[in-house]
Amino acid sequence: MRETRLIMGMPIEIEIAHDSAQDALEAAFAHLVAVDERFSPYKNDSEVSRMNRGEIAPADVSEAMREVLALAERTKSETDGYFDIRRPDGSIDPSGIVKGLAIHDVATLLTARGCEHFFVNAGGDIAMSGENPDGGAWSVGIRNPFTHDEIVKVIYPRGKGVATSGSYIRGAHIYNPHAPAEELRDIVSMTVIGPDVLDADRFATAAFAMGKGGIAFVEALPGFEGYVIDAQGIATMTSGFGALTRP
Repeated sequence: MRETRLIMGMPIEIEIAHDSAQDALEAAFAHLVAVDERFSPYKNDSEVSRMNRGEIAPADVSEAMREVLALAERTKSETDGYFDIRRPDGSIDPSGIVKGLAIHDVATLLTARGCEHFFVNAGGDIAMSGENPDGGAWSVGIRNPFTHDEIVKVIYPRGKGVATSGSYIRGAHIYNPHAPAEELRDIVSMTVIGPDVLDADRFATAAFAMGKGGIAFVEALPGFEGYVIDAQGIATMTSGFGALTRP
């Protein structure tokens, strides 16, 4: 069974193979809606928007918000400040943490409800488990950022998390916190494969903010691989990426 719904301003697809699990599917989508209601900076009554307006003091935020803020601070430290949820105007936008965390939580929820084989895709943030409906390994296509209907690489993550950050769909929404006024033009797509979708997502955002140096950052992360496409259409991959292209 497979279903796609528009949540968080993007189509989110959940496919559950070899099982009929409508209740699990509904619970997963309900969780994503709840996350969006709390963390979206575009919803006027979300907790994030209320914090940015000063209506909620830092000491009074929810436990879920505390978790996200702590993880964001940890990621900022781990990436030498290239990951920062605070915008140049002083407001916060935790999207770089929240999407990966939400998909990670959905994967946990589906597993807890007895789903062994599933695939979740939220705008390029992907979690998977088990086998596809044909009994083979789930595959992920990396898009050509210059020709959106073309796939330039197919990988087989085998349960690992995948996240792609880029400017080719949503425009310049990622910035370098060390030089916020400078537009990121060197690269157009950064795909990171990691132990889970949460870590893949947060490090993909940071690696993209680093520009061409981001792929070296991913190379140095134990258990991670990456694939970057620069503005000239030239791809660079980490040393172990090739193993992911074999079924």
